[in-house]
Amino acid sequence: MGIQELEQVRKLLEEKGISYEVSEHGPVYTSEEAARIRGVELKTGVKALVLRTEEGSFIMGLVAADRRIDLKKLAKIVKTRRLVLASAREVLEITRCEVGSVHPFGNLFGIPTYLDESILENETVNFNAGLHTVSIHMKTKDLIKRIGPVIDAFSTNPAGTKLGKDLY
Repeated sequence: MGIQELEQVRKLLEEKGISYEVSEHGPVYTSEEAARIRGVELKTGVKALVLRTEEGSFIMGLVAADRRIDLKKLAKIVKTRRLVLASAREVLEITRCEVGSVHPFGNLFGIPTYLDESILENETVNFNAGLHTVSIHMKTKDLIKRIGPVIDAFSTNPAGTKLGKDLY
């Protein structure tokens, strides 16, 4: 669980000659923990959230780690009345990754991916790569090139306060 997804990401990047760095570390479960252990600014992290539409299909929403996703804004962009976070079971079934370790390559899962403009503020990004103990660091433009997301504005103010397990 997760190891195959890491290898898929590596293969995708290497086939296209995209440079990236992989780091192994102790397990991280929040964006704040991840930034601290990676030694990077919180805003450079990418949170990958699997969401379910009112109609029952799934999408991925990507936001900078210092932001919260605004499900109402994203629902309008997706043209659905309502979006909800996928359950831990659904996330595992769709991505073969545990919540909090999902990488941002929604295209590898066959689900539409939406990227918040907040991510564009960073030259480089970092994210979990299918496991809570492995991160990838790469150029933002290369990430976008490999995902082919819909880019729009759907985040809210910086995350300042913690909500649950840092999902929003």
